[in-house]
Amino acid sequence: MSERPHVSVLLNEVLEHLDAGPGKTVIDGTFGAGGYTRAILATGAGVVAFDRDPTARRFTEGLPADRFRLVETTFSEMAEEVGEGAVDGVALDLGVSSMQLDEAERGFSFLRDGPLDMRMGADGPTAADLVNTAEAAEIARVLYVYGEERQSRRIASAIVRRRAEQPFTRTLELADFIEQVLGGRRGAKVHPATRSFQGLRIAVNDELGELEAGLAAAERALKPGGRLCVVTFHSLEDRIVKTFLATRAGRTPAGSRHAPPVQAGAPPSFSLLFNGALAPSDEEVSANPRARSAKLRAAVRTTAPVWSEAA
Repeated sequence: MSERPHVSVLLNEVLEHLDAGPGKTVIDGTFGAGGYTRAILATGAGVVAFDRDPTARRFTEGLPADRFRLVETTFSEMAEEVGEGAVDGVALDLGVSSMQLDEAERGFSFLRDGPLDMRMGADGPTAADLVNTAEAAEIARVLYVYGEERQSRRIASAIVRRRAEQPFTRTLELADFIEQVLGGRRGAKVHPATRSFQGLRIAVNDELGELEAGLAAAERALKPGGRLCVVTFHSLEDRIVKTFLATRAGRTPAGSRHAPPVQAGAPPSFSLLFNGALAPSDEEVSANPRARSAKLRAAVRTTAPVWSEAA
């Protein structure tokens, strides 16, 4: 199993807007290798970290037991775990971690051969289950909606024809097949399977549903004046975060399928800390190319009640 460190993206910017310090408690909703957690602990704050990946616990060694605990579940459970109005900050660093990408046995990478798994946790259907059992229309939907793959129907139809003869079991097997379906790389800078693998990973882990639930959970968990910082890595995630914060801050009516229902006259439960999103510096992208698509959005919890999720 790889021990290559995961480099935390936009770390300085997250710390600045979290405003963590002694006597405060912050939720690190995506513990990973503990990069955010260690930086937050260094401010003197306490951390309650969440990670559904059972292998994440190996990175907790040496962390102070009096100011840190790891909860092995999804971050959408944070409010139930810590209580409502209980914490001073929530940090979410979304997407797949470098360790998960680098560990072939996890099945996330189209560049390393491993079982076609892609689960961030230990339960539920795998990517192999999806591609070998779902209808062509459903596979196409996953690739198009979550992977933003324009050739989704073509790929899905080919997958269904091929699996009738031999089911897919390995990552490189599927990646090579998709490359063949799309006619090879032809000088492309990104692998032809990139979008398809993203779509499958998001679907297998219900990442967008988890994000929606997690944002609502953060609203409940934060005390007035508490800070929410969210780092996204692709447009689907960023659109959900942007819409949630804009709506909760009273900046726009809720109309998106990813947005909460409109509440007439509901006072804003968040105030934006800055307009738009912050991107990594050129220096950070140069040092860590995986940071190039990252965006940070942040807001502060107001004294208004939690918005109801009922229509």
